[in-house]
Amino acid sequence: MNELSEKLINIFQGKVVRKDLTKKIKEGANVPVYVLEYLLGMYCASPDEQAVEEGVANVKKILADNFVRPDEAQKIISKLRERGSHTVIDKISVKLDIKSDQYVAEFSNLVINYVPISEEYVAKFERLLCGGIWCIVNMEYFYDENDKKRCPFIIRKLTPIQMPSLDLEEVKNGREHFTKEEWIDILLRSVGMEPSHFTERVKWLHLARIMPLIENNINLCELGPRGTGKSHVYKEISPNSILVSGGQTTVANLFYNMSNKTVGLVGMWDCVAFDEVAGIKFKDKDGIQIMKDYMASGSFSRGKEEKAALASMVFVGNINQSVDALLKTSHLFEPFPVEMNSDSAFFDRMHCYIPGWEIPKYRPKFFTDDYGFITDYLSEFMRELRKISYADAFDKYFKLGNNLNQRDVIAVRKMVSALIKLIYPHGKFEKDDVEEILRFALECRRRVKEQLKRIGGMEFYDVSFSYIDNESFAEEYVPVPEQGGGKLIPEGLNKAGHVYTIGRGKSGMIGTYKIETEMANGSGKYICTGIGNMREAKEAADTAYRYLKANSKSISGTISTLTKDFMLHVQDLNGVGMTSSLSLAALVALCSAALNRPSLSSLAILGNLSIGGTITKVEELANVLQVCLDSGAKKVLIPILSAADMGTVPPELMGKFNLIFYQSPEDAVFKALGVE
Repeated sequence: MNELSEKLINIFQGKVVRKDLTKKIKEGANVPVYVLEYLLGMYCASPDEQAVEEGVANVKKILADNFVRPDEAQKIISKLRERGSHTVIDKISVKLDIKSDQYVAEFSNLVINYVPISEEYVAKFERLLCGGIWCIVNMEYFYDENDKKRCPFIIRKLTPIQMPSLDLEEVKNGREHFTKEEWIDILLRSVGMEPSHFTERVKWLHLARIMPLIENNINLCELGPRGTGKSHVYKEISPNSILVSGGQTTVANLFYNMSNKTVGLVGMWDCVAFDEVAGIKFKDKDGIQIMKDYMASGSFSRGKEEKAALASMVFVGNINQSVDALLKTSHLFEPFPVEMNSDSAFFDRMHCYIPGWEIPKYRPKFFTDDYGFITDYLSEFMRELRKISYADAFDKYFKLGNNLNQRDVIAVRKMVSALIKLIYPHGKFEKDDVEEILRFALECRRRVKEQLKRIGGMEFYDVSFSYIDNESFAEEYVPVPEQGGGKLIPEGLNKAGHVYTIGRGKSGMIGTYKIETEMANGSGKYICTGIGNMREAKEAADTAYRYLKANSKSISGTISTLTKDFMLHVQDLNGVGMTSSLSLAALVALCSAALNRPSLSSLAILGNLSIGGTITKVEELANVLQVCLDSGAKKVLIPILSAADMGTVPPELMGKFNLIFYQSPEDAVFKALGVE
């Protein structure tokens, strides 16, 4: 046993369990983890291997004899009648029967109700009244001939399996004995994972999954490859969360049933998770609208009433292609169903996007054999901490940058609050601790905003998230890993004849295009490839070559179109379809190859050219410049005609580029090739 496990056992005595035992028995017994771990904590809390083995055998026997399977309910009732007494493991909920003025219990799997229960149990274990808890119950059966109305089932002894109550001070005091790193490892082991096989980054992504269980009304999304355990936390770890499999639901089930006046899942659970987002389907037309309302405000209106609830919403699903491909051709919310896929208002309500592709596919060694908290103890103290908020934790040290709007601020504050409660439940943390959490929260929200920018265009241009130090006033910007590096327009000088342009593709989306030109000795032939069958694009490329033939002398006396052959190839880098805005960039590419002179580094060329040399201005300049920025351009060649549209471009965006204006095609060539 390692040092950390020993310390954990000593400080949280009776609250920890060896997770490999859970794994062993769980594979053969379909019981909730928290039921299993209670029994293991009872019979296997010993360092002695032989005692543990005996304990495991004991637990298996108890589960076989006493756990009530729904299909065997009648068999158990019969056994109880024949023997007169029997012990069962079942979920018990209690309510007050007003007519008889007594508390009555309902057994979930045994399917019996109105069983009288002593007031002392109700007073001692209040959670019996709040949706019910799993218990070990010693029952007796006595049928009274004289009083046939009396229930024959008698509860002799009731022992809760789930935590009947929780001392939060115990958690806070216990946390002080551990470092931040040790506590994170304990948390990960408590959910069944082995932290020694994970990088620091992957550990934090696992912690992010737990945020909806510890914070009210947080909306989280995680999309990634299959087999990375996206839904594991919401299904197995907490008795307070529910996984809606398949995605199909109704407004009545999720929010409020008008016919029987009962609140749906969001009112009964701490966290509602949707598995396989691609299949989310509401039978009611107004389902998505009500969901949007709830995600924004934590309340919804049905009929004449407005209802509030605290449940967090989680959306998990699979990405079927690589992230790079998605980012080039679409956006990271694409797996969502068509009704939501391009709804920027829906995704704007998403507080956090966990990059599921960064978490490795689960292998057996990723599951821990070490000690961690009993699942129910963990979920209970998380539930208790939902009542506390640390949303203002960073205000003492930092303030948020100007690019964050109100929704961004709310999202960041919720995530900061959740992670502080998770890692520092005792409320003791320093400036560096807060900064680490704040950076992570800003990244998770920025990922959402980056996708919104792709869906909604210039409405969401302000994605440069930052925070400012209250002491030094230094401003730190927070990047998103998958957006950085791998820019379409690389830094440094390109090969002569290679240039980049931005234009609207056949699909209607604005994309980045690379034009590659080669020149060889020949007889004045011109070949253009990569354009496909789009007539407008072919005409634009041909226009560039014809203009060069007619005006080569005004550019340079060394250019010969009669003794040289030119081969021009166009690449659609974003996969948005070919564009017809090629003529000016193609002219610069042809001249660059002919003069063997590369264009300026990180340059994007905008504008179009007619055969007579007329320059046309750039349509939707702000959106085009935004794509220039996303593609990695630092210099932009713009026709002077477009200067009139500069008022439509946000100053923050304009400040990102060195803008180079040109008046004529020749001027464009000289400036693009850096000729004075």
